[in-house]
Amino acid sequence: MYERRARFGAYLRRLRRRRGTSQRGLAERLSVVSGTRTVTRNDVSRWERGARIPDAWLPVLAHSLGVPLAELEQAAAYARGDTDTAPSGTTATLAELLPDGDPLAVSPAADGRHVGSEEVAALAARVHGLRLADDVVTGGDLIAPAFRELRRAVRFYRHSTFSEETSRALLVQIGELAQIAGWIASDAGRHEDAEWAYSLGISAARQAGNGPLTAHLAGSLAYQHSNTGREREGVDLALAALEEAGPGASPEARALFLDRVAWAHAKAGEPRLALSALARAHEALGADGPEAPLWAYWVSAAEFDIMDARVFTELRRPLRAVPLLTDVLGQYDSTHTRELALYGSWRAVALIDANEPEQAADQARHDIEMSADLTSERTASRVRVVLSRLREHGDVPEVREVLDAHGRLLLA
Repeated sequence: MYERRARFGAYLRRLRRRRGTSQRGLAERLSVVSGTRTVTRNDVSRWERGARIPDAWLPVLAHSLGVPLAELEQAAAYARGDTDTAPSGTTATLAELLPDGDPLAVSPAADGRHVGSEEVAALAARVHGLRLADDVVTGGDLIAPAFRELRRAVRFYRHSTFSEETSRALLVQIGELAQIAGWIASDAGRHEDAEWAYSLGISAARQAGNGPLTAHLAGSLAYQHSNTGREREGVDLALAALEEAGPGASPEARALFLDRVAWAHAKAGEPRLALSALARAHEALGADGPEAPLWAYWVSAAEFDIMDARVFTELRRPLRAVPLLTDVLGQYDSTHTRELALYGSWRAVALIDANEPEQAADQARHDIEMSADLTSERTASRVRVVLSRLREHGDVPEVREVLDAHGRLLLA
């Protein structure tokens, strides 16, 4: 029920933003239009968080937001659990991401080459090879081959002939390739390129009718939004991804999508919603269901310890975060330099919140030296976060030593 109410809130928020008004502005308009009752900004905020359903206000909301009353009533009924029919507006977030035109339309100049299962299998092998490379190679070093492969796959699809079954299989592989290419671009700090790849992948996955893959792509973009100052968009998109996954998602995939919802709420400063989503992610991971897709090969209980710890760190709950991160860091070998540096950065921040600046400085020094040669903007940005937080304890000798040696990285 939480998911439906949260989706309803995100739906209302999108409608309000399209009208170009603030929560306060909408509240004032509703009060004027109704003529009998007063609505406050806090009321609108509660509706948009999914904390309450504004049943009595639906007619006035429909008038003020310029949407049919029947559409709002359907959305509210779905949020309350009175119907299982989702309103059309709940998928608007994903629809807005689809690229103009159809970049995957088969070209009329197709050369007639017939594609079958062998070509699909070869592409799938290259896609998974790229995923495995991303485990140990950073975005700046992988972005060129990843996008070269993606563009080649799109050209291959557009200029070949194939059966309907092969078409779906190729679209799935293009969607999976777009996801890993987008992830690599995001790691390299190329956020516009990442968004283009994710949008292309969403188009491919939707044409293939693969809800979980569509959700994986949308959730990946939601994660980028949450980490790049677009927190509210991150929440909306993470919730849309969760709903898009549908009942066919494996437990691992559903747990991953819920974790992204948790992270989005944490970045948006909504601790109760973040912790609730985390709890449901763990429930999902332990449930029975379909076999996990290959792209979810890395999802495990150990990985969820990392995800939990990051959320706890963001929510400034160091007593829960530090033990998890300390244990996780001991499980990774030196070939996973980027992951060690990223997880170490969250541990450093959690140690600062635990008022242990000396340990935080030691962790920061280790992470900075270890990641000096990485071409990962994600890692570089985390280093800046840690150094910025360490400045709060600049009078501690161990901290001052780190800041003197590496403070220049704050200007990078």
